[in-house]
Amino acid sequence: MKYYLIAGEASGDLHAAGLMEALLREDAAAEFRFFGGDLMAAVGGTLVKHYRELAYMGFVPVLTHLPTIMAGMRRCKDDIVAWQPDVVVLVDYPGFNLSVAKFLRSRTRIPVYYYISPKVWAWKEYRVKRIKRDVDQLFSILPFEVDFFGSKHHYPIHYVGNPTVDEVDAYLRTRPKDAAAFAADNRLPPGKPIIALLAGSRKQEIKDNLPDMLRAAAAFPRYQFVVAGAPGIDPDYYRQYIGQADARVVFGQTYRLLQHAEAALVTSGTATLETALFRVPQVVCYHTPIGCVISFLRRHVLKVKYISLVNLIAESEVVRELVADTMTVANIKAELANLLDDKLYRRMMLAGYDEVARKLGPPGAPGRAARMMLDALAGNRRDGTATRPLP
Repeated sequence: MKYYLIAGEASGDLHAAGLMEALLREDAAAEFRFFGGDLMAAVGGTLVKHYRELAYMGFVPVLTHLPTIMAGMRRCKDDIVAWQPDVVVLVDYPGFNLSVAKFLRSRTRIPVYYYISPKVWAWKEYRVKRIKRDVDQLFSILPFEVDFFGSKHHYPIHYVGNPTVDEVDAYLRTRPKDAAAFAADNRLPPGKPIIALLAGSRKQEIKDNLPDMLRAAAAFPRYQFVVAGAPGIDPDYYRQYIGQADARVVFGQTYRLLQHAEAALVTSGTATLETALFRVPQVVCYHTPIGCVISFLRRHVLKVKYISLVNLIAESEVVRELVADTMTVANIKAELANLLDDKLYRRMMLAGYDEVARKLGPPGAPGRAARMMLDALAGNRRDGTATRPLP
């Protein structure tokens, strides 16, 4: 069968590549065409456009690059219609993907599956109506979404497990811990404990978060600070913020870095969950401009109590979140001191991580998603509806 996938950022590229590999195991004749990244391209198929050409964050960057984004969207829609896949699989990236889904619903009979739902439970809950209207099957990787969509909005979805569990599990099973080799490979002082800095995957996130992380780091000279370089970000971009700070950037080694870290400062996102699965105590750091205003909006507009996946899955505060006006150098220092020096505090956080792992379930998410997708497509064919009817 022919599968058209759309992923708009580094994490989507990673998860979509895992799904493609699982689809190939279930469907040896699978053909892929996609908007995505290098990991998807490594699996095989045709990369139509790289996510780096469309991944902009924040009102001003999006507005500035709006012609590029709109041209990319037109290209995507036209390409899908020309290729006529058996199914389109959307991977997160809601602003772009929900527009594609609406187009496909109104203009074609191609079924639309969503793998990794938009986070409508946090804000923009009105988008649920669009999902129910335009998406044929939704495959969730977060356990609490089953109740949100099914019970609250009467839209049954499939929970398949979380692919990050698979990715971390596969890494830990195949990569034994070797601190000396990690230090030697990256020209780090051997034997000096490491604190990982995961400052986000986009330039704006790095600009907003890394400087304060580094200022806080200066208060802990017994440790060395290592920054996880994001895919597609030039090393020079990091250098302008690191300056004379005692920190090193490593690229393509985020899991290896977490494997050897004593603690971590993490910008919210999938990285918070990865850090928890590596059992590294962390503090979530997310700076935003006009912090007081954002904090007000968070209290009165956002629909959830937490921003980190760890706390959302646990449904309690496992890790401290320093967001907007609480994201200060002083607060980072205080929380990092707790992580490093308070053994009871660390043990309680690790116990919280255990609960998160239990709720996520065992590895196997991409395989389960692939089998469910093929079953759904086969069901359509048995019913004589290989493609959905036009509205």
